[in-house]
Amino acid sequence: MRRMITVMIVTLGSAGIMACSSRNYDNTPVSRLDLDRYLGRWYEIARYDHRFEKGLQYTTAEYSITKNGRIKVVNRGFKKKHWSVSTGVARITDQPGILRVSFFRPFWSDYRVLMTGPDYEYALVGSRSRKYLWILSRSPDLSDTARDEILGEMCIRGYDVSKLIWVNQ
Repeated sequence: MRRMITVMIVTLGSAGIMACSSRNYDNTPVSRLDLDRYLGRWYEIARYDHRFEKGLQYTTAEYSITKNGRIKVVNRGFKKKHWSVSTGVARITDQPGILRVSFFRPFWSDYRVLMTGPDYEYALVGSRSRKYLWILSRSPDLSDTARDEILGEMCIRGYDVSKLIWVNQ
């Protein structure tokens, strides 16, 4: 009986993920972003796999304002006994919730804040394409409630939850 219940839960969960990933894709950013509240350290809780962060764990992103008014971005992660650090710059756009970020100037990419917690305790971040996605938190741990809310938002927006890599913190 216990095994049958487990099989049913797994089957229903898989069906939910399949239904989630088949919806229309929506990368619309938040309508308002309070940059002062967004600045600071974020812990990467989960991400879509991509070559820039391949194999990295214990990843963080730190945002701060520079003297010239730009946003300094410092990404850190641990892999194979050493820390990897990438420093970039971001600039504000006319569209709320979208920053332009560059780690390899002159190339700039969209950084879209898709969702924030009410107190900026977590964020869901994407890009112009559906290739990139991050779940960020102000602490190394994310509550089950916040995780479920973010995963629900991903599903509504048509992101594939099964592609997430959960990062060790």
